[in-house]
Order: sequence, then C-alpha cells, then structure tokens
Amino acid sequence: MSKSQSSLATVPEIDSIETLTYDYIEQLGRVLQSLDGNEVKKLVHTLLAMRKNKGTLYLCGNGGSAANAIHLANDFTFGIHPDGQAIKVEALPANSSILTCLGNDIGYDNIFSHQLKVKADKHDVLIVLSGSGNSANIINAIEQAKSICMHTVGILGFSGGKAKPLVDQVFHFDIQDMQISEDTQVVIGHILMKALYQELKHV
Repeated sequence: MSKSQSSLATVPEIDSIETLTYDYIEQLGRVLQSLDGNEVKKLVHTLLAMRKNKGTLYLCGNGGSAANAIHLANDFTFGIHPDGQAIKVEALPANSSILTCLGNDIGYDNIFSHQLKVKADKHDVLIVLSGSGNSANIINAIEQAKSICMHTVGILGFSGGKAKPLVDQVFHFDIQDMQISEDTQVVIGHILMKALYQELKHV
C-alpha cells in the first residue's frame, strides 16, 4: 500500500458544515421549547380586540428584523383571511423614503417613533422585533407607543436588553445568537397567523 493510499484509509474527519447544521437545528429546537402557548393565546386575543376596535398592528425592527417585520405584515394582511377580513397592519421599516427622510432630518433613532407619533392611537398594538433589545430606535418606538397608551409587545433575544422591562408583553429567548433570535420572530409570527386564521375563518 502506498503512502497516499494509507492516508486515505484513516478515520474521516467530521464535516464541520454538517456539525454546524445539526448544532443550529438543536439550538433552535431547544430555544423554541420555551415558547409559552398561553402567552401566544394572550397575544391572539389582544390582536382580536384590536381588530374589533378598528386598530392597527405596527411592526418594527432593524436589519434582518426589519425584513421579518415586512414579511409578517404581508402574512397578517393576506394569510390571516384571504377574503379581506384580516387585521390592519403596517411594517414601519417598509417605506424607504420615510426612513431616509426621518433618518436624515431627525436622526435614525427616531425613524419608528415619529411614524407612530403621526399615525398611531390608543387602540393600536406595537410589536418590536429585536435581537439585543437595545437599539435606540426600538426603545424610542416603545416609549412613544406607551405615551399614547398602545399595547406593546417584544420578541427579543440575548438578555432582552432595555426593551424587556418596557413592553407590556414579552417573548424572550435567551440565546446569544442573532440568527436564531431572528428565526424565533418568524416562528411566532407564523403561529400568530395560523391562530388568527383559525379564529377568523368564519367571519
């Protein structure tokens, strides 16, 4: 047997990409085990009451969380009730003209709070999506929402940050991983969509 053939006969190394894949799946599954169905039910009832009062759901986040906010606004507009009896919803990161105007004129920290100041009222609900829970524009949005008596919800990762004690209802996943934190936002959003579809399908 040649030297090159001998080296091929050694025990194969564990593929690092396979390991990463299995570790990611394991972490995500473990984190989602902490999701409380009663808390989801509570939020569904909050959103149904909002709908009854003709309120609007506002969603906001930065980066991947901004994309998730836009994704979920789509799901809540159509997926909840394809015949048009869903909930009114708006993703605050969706309009690039508004974001660049506010960012340029009054600062990035105010891109969400100023929109709420203009549009929102006490019958509305704000859901913030944040990995760290510490972004200034997220904190300002929560504080603006609370100043007009909106109901506030956070879907947060890491330690929950400054946002955790501020919101009225929190879904906190204590995971030090931004990608898994962002995954939990979509998972909760999809569960909410299915639950609201179930509640409204005969409306």
